[in-house]
Amino acid sequence: MSRSAATGVDGDPSRRALPARVRALIGRHPAFSVIIAIAVLVRLAAMLAYRPAVFFNDSFDYLHAALDPYPHPLRPSGYSFLLLALEPLHSFAVVAAVQHLMGLATGVMIYALLRRRFGLPGWGAALAAAPVLLDAYQIQLEHLVLSDAPFIFWVTAAVTLLLWNERPGPKAAAGVGLLVAAAWLTRSVGLPVLLGICVFMVLRRVGWRTIAVTLAACALPVVAYMGWYSQVHGKFAMTESNGVFLFARAYKFADCRKIPDLTVDEQQLCVLPDNKLPNSQDGIWDRRSPLKRVVDMRFGPRQNEIAGGFSRKAIVAQPGDYATVVAGDFFRAFRWEREVFPDLKTYRLYEFEESAQPLPTWSMDADSTAADVADEYERGSAQPRVVEPFGHLVRVYQDHVYLRGTMVGVLLLVGLAGMAPLWRRFGGAAFLPWTLATGLLLAPAATAEFDYRYVLPAVPLASLAAGMAFAGPLGAASSRRRARREAAAGVDAGAREDTPERPAVASSS
Repeated sequence: MSRSAATGVDGDPSRRALPARVRALIGRHPAFSVIIAIAVLVRLAAMLAYRPAVFFNDSFDYLHAALDPYPHPLRPSGYSFLLLALEPLHSFAVVAAVQHLMGLATGVMIYALLRRRFGLPGWGAALAAAPVLLDAYQIQLEHLVLSDAPFIFWVTAAVTLLLWNERPGPKAAAGVGLLVAAAWLTRSVGLPVLLGICVFMVLRRVGWRTIAVTLAACALPVVAYMGWYSQVHGKFAMTESNGVFLFARAYKFADCRKIPDLTVDEQQLCVLPDNKLPNSQDGIWDRRSPLKRVVDMRFGPRQNEIAGGFSRKAIVAQPGDYATVVAGDFFRAFRWEREVFPDLKTYRLYEFEESAQPLPTWSMDADSTAADVADEYERGSAQPRVVEPFGHLVRVYQDHVYLRGTMVGVLLLVGLAGMAPLWRRFGGAAFLPWTLATGLLLAPAATAEFDYRYVLPAVPLASLAAGMAFAGPLGAASSRRRARREAAAGVDAGAREDTPERPAVASSS
């Protein structure tokens, strides 16, 4: 027999073995295989329907900082670095594809961690990964030219790496630090993630060397970025916007009649309660905002300092009003229905629409508009378009398949219930994803305002915590069933060995 006949037409046995390996992998993970196959198909449909990608208001700032790199004063430029790395391909479709792969990888990490580390049965781990893999708003977020999908990926990767072994070694600790740094440089809320991870490591007594390695690995890229920011803007910081965003929070409740010791500059921000605009974000973006009275560039150092000082004094003087506003936005995340908030225009940016909106023409600098920046990145027309019938299929999917806010609350409650019996150990390993999920929901409510896209980064962590709550009983039950199968297989094998072989029956042919 020739070699090609023995190994296949192309003479490569690995090619014949590949389908068998895939079938074996599917056989070991049937429930997860079905879920991730659906997740891939829906993401492919989104890419076919909404070309080349979907844009958000913030997209053009990220693109502007990617085409001519500089540290943006409003938000960290980590996402711009990702766009810069992909820029030679000149394709928003590639950007969307990378972010969809990040979404799929996030689901895989949840499944793998719950199966390998915590012994959850396959169907249970697949169920925990389903919210990230199948939620239509998660898929739409991945299709936006926006920082949230990479942020979710970096944070989930850091948690997965930290929990993969009982006690992480130096390499794992360094990896965790670098992943947290990537998250922090992508969104400012990465700082609370670092604090949460450090608290967890202290409670788990991983050792000061491991904690030091994590902090050092995180600090190196962050400090380098802050040094770059200092060279450009003259201040050792990551942004010049924390005070302005805090003003959005204070604008909702601040009453200058109750706030003592306001400076003359801070008094510029006073507005009578009856004359306030309806939403917190109006305190930043609306042309009637009192911030317009501060003579400085938007998000400039003087504006940021005055807004921050006013906001902190308002919070100290009106702690009850501040707590009420924060609680209202925090619990808004758990409502069953998705109401139009904060306004219809913003709400629609998170929907797969029937028609694509034209690229905006507001100025990015003296020489270019937002549309110019997008076209320059694409090296051609970046105007979004909707292709049917794929668009209709995706819109129908989004109408019916999404994680309601109440379900997010249930995930957190299940995780909390699983932690309760382990209160002497601070809830065990689930303490990390549960506190990070809760913190990621609370941070925007405490420092800016509720937004639907701020809910989604908490979902994979809440799913992990809920899966860990069932890991003990379900994992034990799965182990018992596996032991019984192995025992039965051993008995059958022993019986076959004890049975004498029968003589072969001669063939009539």
